[in-house]
Amino acid sequence: MAKQVVQVGAPDPERRTSPILDGYEELSLDMELEAGTCYFNDTAYPIGTYVLSGDELLHGEERGVWVRKGEMRPNTPEQ
Repeated sequence: MAKQVVQVGAPDPERRTSPILDGYEELSLDMELEAGTCYFNDTAYPIGTYVLSGDELLHGEERGVWVRKGEMRPNTPEQ
């Protein structure tokens, strides 16, 4: 059974959102990161969660960061 991906919208700079990294970026040791939870617009998500921000697929990973996993295009009916 496929897991549902939550549509979260765009990150709001006024709200708490964990860092969003590209898959090849390394974490800086000076970043204050929380283990076990990723935040997106003040909502907490467990590590391992996938969310969709616009057409960008994000994966919640260790130390509480989002990692970009690519784009998802909406299904469009064939003509």
